[in-house]
Amino acid sequence: MDDTAASKADVRCPVCETPVFAGDSFCEACGHPLGAPACTSCGAPAVDAEGYCERCGVRQPTSRDHAELELDVGTAGVTDKGLRRSRNEDAMALVSTGTRTVVVVCDGVGSSPRADEASAAAVETACAALARGVSTEEAFGLASRAVGRLATSVDDAPACTYVSAVVEGGRITLAWAGDSRAYWLSTGPRPTRTNPSADTQPVATDPSTDTRQADTGLPTDAWPVEAEARVDTRPVGVLPAAAIRSAVTGQVVGTQLTEDDAAPTGEITAWLGADYGDVRPHVRVLEPETPGLLLVCSDGLWRYLDGYTFPSTGSPLDMARAMLRHALDSGGQDNVTIVLIPLGDAHG
Repeated sequence: MDDTAASKADVRCPVCETPVFAGDSFCEACGHPLGAPACTSCGAPAVDAEGYCERCGVRQPTSRDHAELELDVGTAGVTDKGLRRSRNEDAMALVSTGTRTVVVVCDGVGSSPRADEASAAAVETACAALARGVSTEEAFGLASRAVGRLATSVDDAPACTYVSAVVEGGRITLAWAGDSRAYWLSTGPRPTRTNPSADTQPVATDPSTDTRQADTGLPTDAWPVEAEARVDTRPVGVLPAAAIRSAVTGQVVGTQLTEDDAAPTGEITAWLGADYGDVRPHVRVLEPETPGLLLVCSDGLWRYLDGYTFPSTGSPLDMARAMLRHALDSGGQDNVTIVLIPLGDAHG
């Protein structure tokens, strides 16, 4: 056997195991690039451009699988892909501009294509707009159009839920569509609204025909979205008894500040995406009377909050990590995103 034959026999394609020459760029048998990164699971240099190992099929970790952010003002967030999902389709953005703290959390809709792209586009667009002083409604509209532009057709329309929080001068301004939520965590009562006209909601939709379902196809509404966000008014509702009891017991209680856009069977009825149509945000303005923390999160956390005792000590980042551990210990069936914003003298 000559040296050429020996060198080829000693080197094999990591995918099909066909002998190849040392220095070849591609396997002549299967076309696999021979300089591919090594898989973190099986060790084979067989990771493709999409991040999957062509030998064992495992998706490789990315920076979005787990990320933590902490601002100088104490606001902190964590996001994690959870235990059952192959990738993290949640996204978060946090920024402080001195007097203003801005947080945006979006959850990619799993039944839509490229949901991770939708959530990333929405948080980047909305957070940048809110940080430069754009109104909550206008920032929502910009994010909606950014997600809409990702679509190539009604059958290829990435989608995500949306919740934003702007905290400035002791005032909280929330906007949302879908089932991502905001909570007030405090030993005192729920923050009071500043003006009933500031509480708004989208035009009602028919959940039987306009929903995003987990396991079925997408609705076939016209696209793309170019409509500006508009609002109709509604009252906030009554103060939950649990929030009243917390002022007496001293226990930290979470009071939900948002309502889900969802049908009784759980499918969401509002989202950002080219297949939705004229999506409009809920907007709510609140002013806390006592110190506390604003929690902004995806359903990967709140589905596990029934009966949960919120942490009462530690920094916002420590508390967010504790909530993440709770979600993972409870099953971690979805991506998890948790952001905590301290108000008043809560946690420094």
